[in-house]
Amino acid sequence: MTQSIDVFFTSGCGRCGHFDTPQCKVHNWRECLLFLRDIVLSVGLEEQVKWGFPCYTLDNKNVVMLGALKDYCNIAFFKGALLENSHGLLIKAGENSQSAMQIRFTHIDQIAHAEGAIRDYIKQAVAVEKSVIKVAFPQKEALVFPQELLTAFASHQELEKAFHALTPGRQRGYILFFTGAKQSATRVSRIQKVTQDILKGKGMHD
Repeated sequence: MTQSIDVFFTSGCGRCGHFDTPQCKVHNWRECLLFLRDIVLSVGLEEQVKWGFPCYTLDNKNVVMLGALKDYCNIAFFKGALLENSHGLLIKAGENSQSAMQIRFTHIDQIAHAEGAIRDYIKQAVAVEKSVIKVAFPQKEALVFPQELLTAFASHQELEKAFHALTPGRQRGYILFFTGAKQSATRVSRIQKVTQDILKGKGMHD
């Protein structure tokens, strides 16, 4: 994956085989992404690259991230659930998302029109990060561990210990990955595939 912000804007995120080719999704939205980047940087956040995408942090804590997909680009707020959606632009980042919210764009004019609102959301996000407020995860207790994972725990105590040491978000990500398989054999295979990552304290997308 891309580790340089300059490489991201010239060649892409490096997460797929289209890296540094005309088919890379980043090329489709470069102008929009650069506009969003200027807005975010004007607020004073630190720019990094995480998971191949531009990520903006405050005291090394993730606040905002830019993304490029086939049909749109976006600006995502890691603790968007805590923001006041007074402009009505924030939507859930994904079906299973409990914290992140995003704004999607398909044209640079949309960004220009919403620039004031975007700045407001970013400032809210910075204020939230500086506060002691935390996102409540109501579904945390509702996690259902598949039997295949419980069986793996029974034979590998270090795996069980490492899994429970993960953050709630990382645990949830793995559970969704495992239970997304319909066949038991596939669930077992998925658990085996990521066992070493879990032991290293890594999440699905680390």
